[in-house]
Amino acid sequence: MNEHIKKLLDKALDQAVPETWTQLSHEQMTRLSSVFAELIVMECIKILADNGEFRGCVIIGKHFRVFGVEE
Repeated sequence: MNEHIKKLLDKALDQAVPETWTQLSHEQMTRLSSVFAELIVMECIKILADNGEFRGCVIIGKHFRVFGVEE
């Protein structure tokens, strides 16, 4: 997962559920992090695609390394 997404997730968890998220297992936290990142990135790509901004989709995809694309 992209480091920027990791920082955003940590910040969101600290603000939303500071008293409970540290009780998650490593596996649960890994899965939560992955799903969180995928949902955000895919939603951004969907919005761009729906508006015909296909170049933006590629840029976002490369930046967050989705679809197996590496920079």
